[in-house]
Amino acid sequence: MTDWSTLKTDKLYVDGRWQDSRGGTLHGVINPATEEEICQVVQSTAEDVDLAVAAAKSAFGQWRTTSAAERAAYLNAIADGMEARKADLIQAVSQTLGCPAHITEWLHIDGPIYAVRYYAQRTGVMEQTEKAGHSIVMREPVGVCGFITPWNYPLHQFVGKVAPALAAGCTMVAKPSEMTPLQDYIMAEIIDAAGLPAGVFNLVPGPGTVVGAALSAHPDIDMVSFTGSTRAGVEVARAAAPTVKRVCQELGGKSPLIITPDADLEAAVRWGCEDVFINSGQTCTALTRMLVPAQRYEEAVGIAKQVAEEITLGTGPDAFMGPLSSARQRQIVVDYIQQGVSEGARLVTGGAERPEGLEQGFYVKPTVFADVSNDMAIAREEIFGPVTCLIPYRDMDEAVAIANDTEYGLSSGVWAGDVESALPVVKRIEAGLCFVNGGEFNYDAPFGGYKRSGNGREFGEAGLDEFVELKSVQLPA
Repeated sequence: MTDWSTLKTDKLYVDGRWQDSRGGTLHGVINPATEEEICQVVQSTAEDVDLAVAAAKSAFGQWRTTSAAERAAYLNAIADGMEARKADLIQAVSQTLGCPAHITEWLHIDGPIYAVRYYAQRTGVMEQTEKAGHSIVMREPVGVCGFITPWNYPLHQFVGKVAPALAAGCTMVAKPSEMTPLQDYIMAEIIDAAGLPAGVFNLVPGPGTVVGAALSAHPDIDMVSFTGSTRAGVEVARAAAPTVKRVCQELGGKSPLIITPDADLEAAVRWGCEDVFINSGQTCTALTRMLVPAQRYEEAVGIAKQVAEEITLGTGPDAFMGPLSSARQRQIVVDYIQQGVSEGARLVTGGAERPEGLEQGFYVKPTVFADVSNDMAIAREEIFGPVTCLIPYRDMDEAVAIANDTEYGLSSGVWAGDVESALPVVKRIEAGLCFVNGGEFNYDAPFGGYKRSGNGREFGEAGLDEFVELKSVQLPA
């Protein structure tokens, strides 16, 4: 297991080596389960960003000319390094985010390793050309990329940006969240050990107001990819607009789960609740609005209450749900729970009080609200905590109308009697992702949202396309 004092968290990884910040201070990283400081990480400056971008720009000319086979070998070496240091990655995410280690392994680590190998197999796409009449269409890398990743799925989003960018032949500067930076430091060590050429990957941690803003506005950044809140995504887009750089955003969500009248209600409600409570509700795709047939509504409320009260809190081997990521995030969730009560929603179970026996740590009880109308704040705003809202509907037209009555469109779910009957409902939902009858997340498929949930896609072949420029070569007819 990693001794965090051995990580060079007081330094940046720029131009293939660890080096000091040009004036950055240190920021404490807190374990949300113990409320104790794990270590301190440097907070970079705008000057640090300039140096990292210059390194990435200098490296791009050579890196873009590497063969697909070379880039695949580097990516596979990185995946091998992740496998070798899997325990360290688990520890890094678990201790900074608070997710129990046994869940962190399959929820946060296994998928990203698979995704790196997935993109190693797809580097050859960049060498393919297509005929279009008397023209040839070529693919070229977009250039120097700036990556701003979140704290809730830190390795998942790191890989969702870095792996396809490397496969395409791009160079990059990565900025992790101040709350969960340690897996990025481990990844920098893995990338360094894999022998990636200097300047191709650069790590510059720090606050979004400084590092994120500098990356978004930098004239030598060709693309910025951001994952986070819709509010912050708007600021990224504004900062990027004057330089007309490409912007890819994965933003907020307030996603519906439609349970049809012929569904297995027990299975559907249980799965829907666990989808919200996993990762302490800190999942942008969480299906936090459960839409239930009115004639089975109270039965569903009873099942949801039972599921919530069965959830084990903590970080041990039997725990399902850990703490919230920070004291601030806990307070945000508590405030929403109190607002739900004041709005007139029925608090079925959970609530704002601290869970018994957990006086330390940023814990919140798994919370279920019934008698929720879709105009309440708890049904319209992203809470980002273990809070689910049950909303009744009379018929499928009303269910779809409620599902689509949101500014977001990231995720959704349908649980029906069978997959065939679910698909017509799926087609009516305005969201970029839909889970049918408990289907799992798939790294081979594109991930991204409609409306104010962002633009662009990550993972799958579409995730690689985000880093590609198309060149049309007009030949004599």
